[in-house]
Amino acid sequence: MAKIADLYYKIDPWKIIEEGFNPDYSLVSESIFSLGNEYMGVRGYFDEGYSGDRLVGSYFNGIYETKKIEGSSYKGIIDKVEFIVNSVDWLYLRIEIDGERVDLHRSKFKDFSRVLDMKRGILNRSYIWILDDGREIKLDFERFLSMKDAHCGGQAITMTALNFSGDVLVTAGLDLSNIHHMIGDNLWDCKEKKIGEKYCSLLADTGNTNQSVYSCSYFDGSIFQKNLKNEKDIVEDKKILKQYTFSLEEQKAETFIRLVKNITRKKKSKKDEDIFLNQCENSQKSLASISYDSLKADSAKWWEEMWRDSDIIIEGDELNQQGIRYCIFQMHQTYHGADERTIIGAKGLTGEAYSGNTFWDTEAYCLPFYLFNNIEAAKNLLNFRRDTLAEAKERAKDLDCEGAFYPVATISGHESCSLWQHASLQLQPSTAVAYGIMHYEKIIADEQYLYNTGLPMLVEICRMLASRGDWNRDRTHYGYYGVMGPDEFQMMVNNNCYTNFMGKETFNYTLDVLNRYQKKDKGEYDCFMKEYKISKSELDRWSDMAEHMYIPYDEDTKLFEQHEGYFDLPHIDVNKIPIGDFPLYHHWTYDRIYRNDMIKQPDVLMMMLLYNSKFTDEQLEKNYEYYEPRCIHESSLSPSVHSILAVQLKKHEEAYKFFGFATRMDLDNYNRNTSEGLHTTSIAAAWMNIVYGFAGMRSDGDCLTFSPSIPRAWKAYSFRIHYKGDMVELKIEKDKAIFHTVNGSKIDIIVYEKALTLSNEKIVIDIPKDWRG
Repeated sequence: MAKIADLYYKIDPWKIIEEGFNPDYSLVSESIFSLGNEYMGVRGYFDEGYSGDRLVGSYFNGIYETKKIEGSSYKGIIDKVEFIVNSVDWLYLRIEIDGERVDLHRSKFKDFSRVLDMKRGILNRSYIWILDDGREIKLDFERFLSMKDAHCGGQAITMTALNFSGDVLVTAGLDLSNIHHMIGDNLWDCKEKKIGEKYCSLLADTGNTNQSVYSCSYFDGSIFQKNLKNEKDIVEDKKILKQYTFSLEEQKAETFIRLVKNITRKKKSKKDEDIFLNQCENSQKSLASISYDSLKADSAKWWEEMWRDSDIIIEGDELNQQGIRYCIFQMHQTYHGADERTIIGAKGLTGEAYSGNTFWDTEAYCLPFYLFNNIEAAKNLLNFRRDTLAEAKERAKDLDCEGAFYPVATISGHESCSLWQHASLQLQPSTAVAYGIMHYEKIIADEQYLYNTGLPMLVEICRMLASRGDWNRDRTHYGYYGVMGPDEFQMMVNNNCYTNFMGKETFNYTLDVLNRYQKKDKGEYDCFMKEYKISKSELDRWSDMAEHMYIPYDEDTKLFEQHEGYFDLPHIDVNKIPIGDFPLYHHWTYDRIYRNDMIKQPDVLMMMLLYNSKFTDEQLEKNYEYYEPRCIHESSLSPSVHSILAVQLKKHEEAYKFFGFATRMDLDNYNRNTSEGLHTTSIAAAWMNIVYGFAGMRSDGDCLTFSPSIPRAWKAYSFRIHYKGDMVELKIEKDKAIFHTVNGSKIDIIVYEKALTLSNEKIVIDIPKDWRG
């Protein structure tokens, strides 16, 4: 790979530590130190303001705006996009002493430190501010978002005058005047502002989507007890602030705290409106009754319980120990099933790139994490696709298809990708939904959910696949023409191997589910067939298409051709591309990217990972060795897939190299774009790197299988997965793997192709020498 790590943060197993402030890294650090609790998220911007480069980003999951774009006379090309909208800065704070305001872009300071404590979910920052006349004051900032009450957050500022006594002016409140950076405009209509002795609140609506956000801040702390000298209310169009003058005594620490409650209304129904207004009305009283310390402790306890079951412990590699814990931390911050109406955006709640839209990565990469860590969250992710099935059916009609064509990018369920070659040509969002349903069934074995919720989606996806594809001239093969596969550096291709294979598997799985449904309950099956107007002839067509699906494969070379004509494309050596050219979308013309065999992210190899049990080791090896050197890893989706498959091929050093790339994609700014927000998919896939990679787990068959290995640099590693109502715990050491169930359930698995039944008694298995990295 032509990309290298940009090591900046101190290595620590439980913390992300920045020692000293580098203005050139400020936007990257804002992303890295982001906090979230699924309901809301804030970037790691400075509470006290900063006149240098920054993105004051405060976002609420599912609160979005729309924008009209230049339309097209061509059918199927969208004329409106949707994006998560930058909202209220509820951390707004300004600190002044004798007219001098602290601003780290201009002020003198020393001993800067910023620490994210992943074990407790708390962000701390401190430095000594040196005033122009030489006076010094130590400022300690703390913030957290409650994981127990997702509406709440906390902020604390401890001020210690080191060599003087005097007054400090603190201005704190709610600021809704910030622009949405990707649009360049403020998008809120402030409807209501209230202010009192220790609180302020505001309520605002979006302009086009008619959604609402209410924010209420309550102020307290030791500094109010004896030190308050004066207070003032400041009310502006989109800003409401409390301004306090406090006296400070030399060497005496005083703390100013804020508790916030944020409430959103996503829908305009009378029921949602009544609930929203009732919550708003009670917020001030409820905040006054909450203790900052107890709210923080409850949230920390949530994290403690989460880490007990979700932690991955690596012995002998502090770099990747920190990396994988950061990934797990961000996955739970991004989504944990608190609200089934929320989504996983490509950047989570950490930035505006990709507009906060969710992509097919959710089902392909993120869902496995939740299937084995948080079953309700996994179900809620699929429920989002259930709830937006109607929009997917509308999209299919726009594209001259039947059934459901799920969007490439969306927040509401409507297509929001403005690039027609992606929005109209990519079938993988739909087949990924089908794969997610299949994966959920295999792991959770929830038949009722499958038949009641999953099957309607499967049927409509199959109808789309049956209408979007076509037969070749002599009708010997069925396939998809004019498509774009996972490798987005190739467009308008015919018979993309991944697309065709996933279509074939979706047909076959849906037919199998229908067959099982018929055998289980003929009456319910008949009602379902009647309700969805499914005929035997339609099922026969799906079966025929699946049977004759064209899969471009050469039996002699064992290579799957990515698409028709791929093998004839001009070759480019990706390792000779200068580091300064990344990201390529910013430095190469759009058409230049498409004129060679360079791959953005795995396409054929992605297919071979998702349906791993259907391919031989020889096929995997041949295709890996052909396609890996052509992959530029421009997508954060890429390194983990290569790492997992490299382990399977016993390419242990190569697998380890890719693993580090995935776990530290953002921490080490590999793509030089962490400033835009975190790569949620890479974060999810890093977890897969250990569980599916080094532990060799496969979940696409009828039983979980494992082929444990261990990197040479590690002494041991261990983790737990939720499975069949219990937890399976694995510990892999240099020469042995140890399995057992935490609660004693008997669970059948396969290890190194040998069937085992786990229980609470530990089973010790020798690791073959060729599996030891």
